Amino acid sequence: MQFIDLKKQYEVLKNGIDAGIQSVLDTAHYIGGGEVKVLEERLAKYCGVKYCLTCANGTDALTLALRTLEIGKGDVVFVPTLTFFASAETVALEGATPVFVDVDDTFNIDAVKLEKAINDAAAKDIGKAKAIVAVDLFGQPANYVEIRKIADKYGLKIIEDGAQGFGGSIDGKKACSFGDISTTSFFPAKPLGCYGDGGAIFTDNDGYYSMLKSLAVHGKGTDKYDNVRIGYNSRLDTVQAAILLQKLTAFENFELEARDKIAAVYTEKLANKYKTPRVLDGFRSSWAQYTLILPEDIDRTALQAKLKTKDIPTMVYYPVTMHKQSAFSDYDFNLADLTYSDMLTKRVMSIPMHPYLTPADQQIIIDALLEG
Repeated sequence: MQFIDLKKQYEVLKNGIDAGIQSVLDTAHYIGGGEVKVLEERLAKYCGVKYCLTCANGTDALTLALRTLEIGKGDVVFVPTLTFFASAETVALEGATPVFVDVDDTFNIDAVKLEKAINDAAAKDIGKAKAIVAVDLFGQPANYVEIRKIADKYGLKIIEDGAQGFGGSIDGKKACSFGDISTTSFFPAKPLGCYGDGGAIFTDNDGYYSMLKSLAVHGKGTDKYDNVRIGYNSRLDTVQAAILLQKLTAFENFELEARDKIAAVYTEKLANKYKTPRVLDGFRSSWAQYTLILPEDIDRTALQAKLKTKDIPTMVYYPVTMHKQSAFSDYDFNLADLTYSDMLTKRVMSIPMHPYLTPADQQIIIDALLEG
């Protein structure tokens, strides 16, 4: 049994993917081919934004967003402490200070604790508050209704880290459209993934888009040999764009709906024994992961070992919060406000979730968890 079955996905989409790759081979436009532009247009339309710029990976997407918003030394950026390292790593790499914020039982940033962290950081004079990196963890968009109110109140920009959120929505408005700049990742295991690394950045702001395009290609001006700023080399190659075009069609046509159905069965069958994911009213998750919170009396390591004997893979996202990472070992701010995330690192467990999970395999997983 696969945790995310990319082999099965390829079997289903093989003809279209192979034809897309062959087309790139035939034209030999491996960098900047027509498929890249088509993909950017389709992604922008799907997410309901004016602009989409593809790039090399999701971490670069965050870096480009931070650079575009001119975030650097002396600035403070608020980041959930339960997330992948890149969400905070990119802030630190720009010389800014990440201030970590607890999450709530949606696994996303807690809006009440966010506002408290903003006020506490101001009282401690840690630096100039500039932005919030809101992460759409496990597929559900963060609560942008509340986050936007707070951002506007304190004059902060929002960067939506939609690496796991692509396909999610709030009242029909798609993920990757909620930030001043939004980002996503096309890492293979993501809801929409390529066969390597890839990422994208989304915005409605003309000036931001112009800056992003420049920064992504060595800080170019009127052409690639007119370098007006120090930039990066971050682009999605044409083969990956061709693959993503085929996968996006499947994602829109049936994969997202399949994920919804699988998640609904999990929730119905497991909710009496485990705390199942809470999706807010009007919100839709793209189910990048299906993550349970185990009861205190269940030994997670033992349960994982038992499931492994039945060929059921599991994962823990994430075993260590950001504020306890070795790279942030000197972090000593607002630790008492980060306890819920610390609890989650000890009790969360993700189970197989992908659109090609068969009902029979899902029942095997459910039965094993109910026995466990």
